[in-house]
Amino acid sequence: MTAPEPGPGGHLPDGPGVPVPEHGAWLRRGISRDGGPLVEDREVVWLQAGSYYADSRGFAGTTSFDGSQVHFHHLTGEPGEDAGTFRWDGANLVERGTNPDGSTFLEIWTPLPAADGARGSWSGPGHHVVRVGRHVVHVDARAGTYWRL
Repeated sequence: MTAPEPGPGGHLPDGPGVPVPEHGAWLRRGISRDGGPLVEDREVVWLQAGSYYADSRGFAGTTSFDGSQVHFHHLTGEPGEDAGTFRWDGANLVERGTNPDGSTFLEIWTPLPAADGARGSWSGPGHHVVRVGRHVVHVDARAGTYWRL
């Protein structure tokens, strides 16, 4: 998969982004760090159920949309908060953002099949679980784990 065509200066056009879908299961197809090449070095799954999300990299919490950017508020797992601007590219979501350390990223997310059906979010002391259809991500202080039911 190729990244969307950048505009002048090597960046995607600026402007307001779109909110993330209320429910979805997404597989990352590639990441570009600080303007580098689009690569994928491991399987990354992100699940969204209402305002709750879980990311198999090891963080989970809530999302909010300020009319331009989606903010990922980490409540479990890896601490922090990150924000990105999302745009549709066909069925894929393209996310561009800046990490707390100032580095930039561009990620391509493609929808996973079998995301219909049961969905929800559950948390307890030190862990968070999100299910969307046949996809489940569990996050605790040690790691994020993805399962397909």
